[in-house]
Amino acid sequence: MTERSPAIEAFADGSAWADACAARLVESLSAALAERGGAVFAGSGGSTPAPIYRRMARADLDWSRVAVTLIDERYVPESSPESNAALLKQTLLTGRAAAARFVPLYTPQVTVDRAAAVAAHALAAEGGHLDAVLLGMGEDGHICSMFPESPILKSLLSPGLRPTVLGVPTGRDGRGPTLERLSINLPYLIQARRVVLALTGTAKRKVFEREAAGDPNVQPIAALLAHAVPLEVLWTEAA
Repeated sequence: MTERSPAIEAFADGSAWADACAARLVESLSAALAERGGAVFAGSGGSTPAPIYRRMARADLDWSRVAVTLIDERYVPESSPESNAALLKQTLLTGRAAAARFVPLYTPQVTVDRAAAVAAHALAAEGGHLDAVLLGMGEDGHICSMFPESPILKSLLSPGLRPTVLGVPTGRDGRGPTLERLSINLPYLIQARRVVLALTGTAKRKVFEREAAGDPNVQPIAALLAHAVPLEVLWTEAA
């Protein structure tokens, strides 16, 4: 386990920030395509990544050889406004990038754990390795669906497990998440080629700095740093 201090790269405006995030992710996908003829990208949900995805969609890549998936997903179909898959299809899988192959985390199974097993199998079939990952972070310090005090958090943060997808139960006593979710685990991030954490606003920068100094056993940001995830933190005040 290797600890290092987090470096935060600051950008003057949202346009330069989104350009930089997109360029680095596309660079890693391009390198993977050149090396082995295929690439895998995993993206986050929420409103923050939309401008990054729109820039990526214009990239001159052979998108037909790129698999696109999510770092986490709510246990809902794409018809739901809560679906991360729907967001990805509206913002990234358009134009040139519409040729990419989408690998969903959600499938309509009996339980969220069964859906997670199906997703884990699908990602393993893509090689079980992520070439470019776009992370976001919640104001409580969660990444993917690694929520503070979640009963599944220890399993998600265990570096000794194989890369997989796990079902995440709803939170208790008003804590997130409010819906069951599916999430990749820390080993997927440890083994990734590049992980970009896209942050906006002063509040989230302060959360990141606080969490980075925390306990890697229970704080996801600290776990990224402690286990030498190839992390790049890009921040702007307002996107």
